[in-house]
Amino acid sequence: MVNLFPTILYSCMLGITIFALIDVFNKPKQRHTFFLKGLLLLLLIHLAGELFIYSGAYVYAPALAGAQFPFRALLGPALYFYAYAMMSPGKSVGKRVYLLASVGPILVVLIMLPFIFMISPAEKLALATPSTRDPELWKIAVFTCLATTFVFIAFTVLFLAMAFNLHSKHCQQLMERFSDIEQRAVGWFKAVLFIWGAVWFMYAVEFALGALGWRWFGSGIVLPIFEVIALTLFVQKALGQRALHSVDKGLPRASQGRAALLSDEKMQLVASKLEQSMKEGKLFLHNDLSLKKLSESIAETENHISETLSQLLQTNFFQFVNGFRIEEAKAELQDKGKLVTNIALDVGFNSKSTFNTAFKKVAGCSPSAYRNLLNDI
Repeated sequence: MVNLFPTILYSCMLGITIFALIDVFNKPKQRHTFFLKGLLLLLLIHLAGELFIYSGAYVYAPALAGAQFPFRALLGPALYFYAYAMMSPGKSVGKRVYLLASVGPILVVLIMLPFIFMISPAEKLALATPSTRDPELWKIAVFTCLATTFVFIAFTVLFLAMAFNLHSKHCQQLMERFSDIEQRAVGWFKAVLFIWGAVWFMYAVEFALGALGWRWFGSGIVLPIFEVIALTLFVQKALGQRALHSVDKGLPRASQGRAALLSDEKMQLVASKLEQSMKEGKLFLHNDLSLKKLSESIAETENHISETLSQLLQTNFFQFVNGFRIEEAKAELQDKGKLVTNIALDVGFNSKSTFNTAFKKVAGCSPSAYRNLLNDI
């Protein structure tokens, strides 16, 4: 029996994924595009498996039912490998991580062995209808569904957490070296992690409930809709993401375990130079200001500046520079005739959105709200 609505949606998702794959294969060969191809191929297998069931095609080849389960367990690891290739300074993922990723599909295959070899294709087809299913074989099928779902959830959560940690470290090291990180931070990736995590969890729950014979009014409707949204968002962002240069990648100083090397007197001297370069030299007005450029300007090493910022001033380069930009913006906001966008660009920000986010974090309100407060005084 064809379940029309999810069949249409999964067909659309299959088409989106195929076109995305074609696009990626036409891109220059890079480390992160290699893993993006792998991730899209796994998504293609997953979507084909869902379409196989919802379209009713399983009646023609019941032996293939569940063939996508081992590949599905690799979705979380594949997303992590893609993130690692895009954001990590390391050349390759460690062998232990690859080994850990392989455990998921191996466990799934082991769990599926009774379902594969103890149930014939005809018996599998009979299991699809309550009136024709064998109770003992049904128990095997239910156990297979629940156990493989548990493995899928466990490995997906593990590798999504690893990807989240990787992205957090990437942003942290950027904030230690750059005053503008918008184009380098891959900010969309964190949102995708949460969305895909929610979608895959919903998928696992609905799949497990379906195996137990429990249905609700949104079965086969809500999940495919969310999957379409998640897939479209990911494909759009991933295909539009530019490759990060080696200079954009690094390790946070905190994770490198460096001991304090500077004396208090030296840090005070560096802090004085930093303050002078901002207040008198107004270096923060340069929208491309980086730790390297600041180091050259005040004749202090990058390590000395970073250590002074983190240990004496209890901040990082990004927050330090943008703090001066916000203070300058506060002064300029007193001019009612000046557009907020122009002020943002004048004080060193590259976009109004970054300016609004930074301003709200420091001042506790948006630039427009702050200007209104000034008018009320």
